[in-house]
Amino acid sequence: MTPDLFILIPGRSSRQGTSLNEGKFTDAYVDETSMVLVNAADMKRRGLSDGDHVRLRSEGGFCDVHCQTAKGNEVPPGLLFIAYGNASSRLVGGDTHGTGMPTSKGMDVTLEKLPDPTPRSQP
Repeated sequence: MTPDLFILIPGRSSRQGTSLNEGKFTDAYVDETSMVLVNAADMKRRGLSDGDHVRLRSEGGFCDVHCQTAKGNEVPPGLLFIAYGNASSRLVGGDTHGTGMPTSKGMDVTLEKLPDPTPRSQP
C-alpha cells in the first residue's frame, strides 16, 4: 500500500505537559512523544491498529513511531498530531524561508505502516 499524504500538527500534549516535571527521559514522556494520533477513519482506511509501528516522512526527514486512534473529533481526517519531542524534531527541515524559523507546524508528511519489529533474542 502506498503511503498517503497527511498534514502533521506537532504540539504540546496535555499528558506531556504534566509529565515534564518528571523529566524528558522517563518512559511516560518518551512514549507520549513517540506516538502519532490518527483519525479513526484514516486508521481504518490504512488498515492500522493501535500500537502499530508507522513511518512519518517529510521533506526534512523521517521518524518511526507507533500510532494511536484519536478520540472523537480530536484529530480530523487527513490530519495527524504528534507531541513535540525527538521524533517530531526529526521531521523539521532546515529551510527557514527567510524568517529564521523552520516550518514546524502544518507539515506535509506521508504515513506508512512498518512491519512489527522483530524481538531481540536474549543473550
